[in-house]
Amino acid sequence: MSARRPAGLLLVTAWCCGGNAPARGAVPYPVVGTGQTRCYDDRGPISPPSPGQAYYGQDTQHPGPAPAYRDDGDGTVTDLVTRLTWVRARGGKVTWEAAVKGAAACRVGGLQDWRMPTIKELYSLINFDGAFRGWAARSTPYLDTRFFEFAYGDEQRGERAIDSQDWSATEYVGTTMGGNPTAFGVNFADGRIKGYPKLHPGPGGRVAHTLYVRYVRGNPEYGRNDFHDNGDGTVTDRATGLTWSQADSGVGMDWPAALAWVQARNTERWLGHGDWRLPNAKELQSIEDYTRIPASDPMFWLTRLGDGDYPFYWTATTHLDGPPERQGGQAVYLCFGRALGWMRFPPDFRLQLVDVHGAGAQRSDPKRGEARDYPYGRGPQGDVVRIDNFVRCVRG
Repeated sequence: MSARRPAGLLLVTAWCCGGNAPARGAVPYPVVGTGQTRCYDDRGPISPPSPGQAYYGQDTQHPGPAPAYRDDGDGTVTDLVTRLTWVRARGGKVTWEAAVKGAAACRVGGLQDWRMPTIKELYSLINFDGAFRGWAARSTPYLDTRFFEFAYGDEQRGERAIDSQDWSATEYVGTTMGGNPTAFGVNFADGRIKGYPKLHPGPGGRVAHTLYVRYVRGNPEYGRNDFHDNGDGTVTDRATGLTWSQADSGVGMDWPAALAWVQARNTERWLGHGDWRLPNAKELQSIEDYTRIPASDPMFWLTRLGDGDYPFYWTATTHLDGPPERQGGQAVYLCFGRALGWMRFPPDFRLQLVDVHGAGAQRSDPKRGEARDYPYGRGPQGDVVRIDNFVRCVRG
């Protein structure tokens, strides 16, 4: 959401290059690094490539502030970068309405100002050194379990390992899966943002969907953008200190081509700068506007696709998902238009293309290949596969 921030709020020190000494400036919305520590091609880990080489410019080569937590010893954990404080315990699964109401009753740490996290607050915790390999025993959560309790879905009781999602307070302004009211959440088991219906089919009709919730407090400005049109084809978010290209690439391309496309823009000093990069997952998610469809502030220009929808946008972050032999073959993208998928619904169970996860979802695509090989998507909700996704550059 784009909002002006009040003056007088501390926050975290951001360092900007210029001259011989760095300048200091406080930003209320520091975007934490993703935690990714290795470089990857489309098959697995590689040595870090150099400028001009294929696959240069990916996540770990432009790290943001490293995640840093403090266990407060009273059931709470403080994020030293965002200045948000979290409940350490996992808790149990509840409905979205119960999760919202439960914040007022929470007294962890002797504190009374807990709230349900927004999707941007919740996503600040995701760590892309996680990996999902089909079963819990072979997987690593996308969450720092040294500080936060976590549990996969109970496979012995018939749940999938990925049945471990967390609600956020952010409701989708549209609907998903055939008209269901929806709230966004993060799945720290498989590393995704999705819109989750508040109700789902059950015996005798629709029943309330239950997910986990982890309450937060502190830094009320976290996640609020402060966009400024620089009048030169760029937009600066004064809340994060990041500067963005106002226009996107205008064409889709696979992930290696996206990294190369950014390098080419730097060679030509596009928009007067030679330090553009492909944003990591958290940086790109920081400019999503969850009050809109498409989920973008009007200050940014989005290409409209031939079917009337909007592109998926690549990030520099590899998504470690799938069996070990395919780890590294996917990269994270953010949906600004609908997160489409192919599903069947009663009464006729006809295959339909619908918004399954909401504008603002984060999923992943193969880094290379042909979209026509996935005519009806993939995964439980038939997630549409495009591969030729778009680029929006960032710097700063």
